[in-house]
Amino acid sequence: MANESSLVHVDDKSFASEVLNADLPVLVDFWATWCGPCRSISPVVEELAKEFLGKIKVTKLNVDESPATPSQYGVRGIPTLILFKSGKILDQIVGAVPKARLKAMIEKAL
Repeated sequence: MANESSLVHVDDKSFASEVLNADLPVLVDFWATWCGPCRSISPVVEELAKEFLGKIKVTKLNVDESPATPSQYGVRGIPTLILFKSGKILDQIVGAVPKARLKAMIEKAL
């Protein structure tokens, strides 16, 4: 994994191993390149990945490249951020929200 980013990009194939079977809680950012709000929340997601490094795993999944996973979890709008713990959905937020709201969701899981 590259040092400059603590983010992991996942897809339909790697989702189970990277997210569902992870030892740590995992935040998944469902996004797409054409989505404005996704781009606006992206730096916040990256900051959280650095802040909580070693405590949670932060991943991004491109819904256009990997449509099976979002449909499996009922993702309708993006950005959708879903927090998984031990392979189960713990919490989720739809839309670009303030960093404090995402941070609170993460801290609840720790």
